[in-house]
Amino acid sequence: MGGGSKKGMKGTIGILTGGGDVPGLNPAIRAVTFRALREGYRVVGIRRGWAGLVDLIPDVDADNSTNFQVLTEDAVNRAARTGGTFLHSSRTRPSNLPRSLVPPHLRDKYTDEINDVTPDVLKNLDFLKVDYLFPIGGDDTLSYAQRLHEEGVKVIAIPKTMDNDVPGTDYCIGFSTCVTRTIELTHMLRTSAGSHERFLVIEVFGRYAGFTALLPTMAGAADRCVIPECPFEIDHLAELLSYDRSRNPSSYAVVLVSEGAKFDREEELSFEGTEQDQYGHKKLGGFGDKVAARLKEASARFNGGRRVNIVNQRLGYLVRCGEPDAIDSIVPMAYGNLALDLALSGVSGRMASLRQGRYDHVPIEVVTGSKKVVDVSKYYNRERMRPTYETFQHLPLFIMTGE
Repeated sequence: MGGGSKKGMKGTIGILTGGGDVPGLNPAIRAVTFRALREGYRVVGIRRGWAGLVDLIPDVDADNSTNFQVLTEDAVNRAARTGGTFLHSSRTRPSNLPRSLVPPHLRDKYTDEINDVTPDVLKNLDFLKVDYLFPIGGDDTLSYAQRLHEEGVKVIAIPKTMDNDVPGTDYCIGFSTCVTRTIELTHMLRTSAGSHERFLVIEVFGRYAGFTALLPTMAGAADRCVIPECPFEIDHLAELLSYDRSRNPSSYAVVLVSEGAKFDREEELSFEGTEQDQYGHKKLGGFGDKVAARLKEASARFNGGRRVNIVNQRLGYLVRCGEPDAIDSIVPMAYGNLALDLALSGVSGRMASLRQGRYDHVPIEVVTGSKKVVDVSKYYNRERMRPTYETFQHLPLFIMTGE
């Protein structure tokens, strides 16, 4: 059936999750749904991110169960205790949809190799009677949300990403759990590195920004870290880790490696394959393997001619699966309620944010206005390949801001 609002209701709020899963998405869905229902709105969960709005058939007799569902307190309350997103997700970009992904009922209308199906996304939002749309996602998902805002849709965005790299906010849902798991797993892997007197190389998330490598290192999880913002020399890293290893009673050293980091004078990132998603990204992966191989070779120059063996591990989905930590349970609750505050005030075209430890909101245009990366001059020591430890007075909880 369609999404017409029941008599006496204020209207309909649509909510979706796009891009990679993170812990904290289900608590955000719960927060929006509980508050919206109690304020008199009907809530529709759009399934599989933007794909649900692409594939939806605007016919009351059509089976759209895989494209949207009406949300209740019971449904979201159970899901909020878990990680991931029960609405599912995708990397669909309706403005850049390959012909192979155009749904059957639209194939006569969209016949190009790449299609902009936004006109039908707008029709489907009208069919669902969506008054406000709450997309939860990273900069890719929210860049299309900005497009819908420009088309006249009332959009209120909520930022999420493991990398914490959405511009306009100091915090994105998922980041705290990622940092927590990175610290825990790195400490667990120390036992193997120490037992065999090796270098421990751990690859972590971070395409453009090194927050997920830098903050765990600052917290003591690693001796050194390499980040996307600073290409580095493998010999220099080998020298630093050899020094760290020589000073460690268990004869090992640890480095966190951002997946988007690069060797000095090498422009190409490390990809798993050549296939691109609809936002133009190839899947990153394998840079930790390259660092490990080169590090082993270079280590002999700083260890009396003997190479140091490597424990090499990519954390990957281990840091994004499972339940959220405390912060990724609290922040989604606050973001969801802030989004409802904006809707009740008649405000749209905004993104919930945290700036200097305070909840706020910013224009959704900031998502595409710049890249959010580590301010190297403030937070990273290039020579020592580790965070800068200076004054922490008046800095927010996670130290590094989005300024």
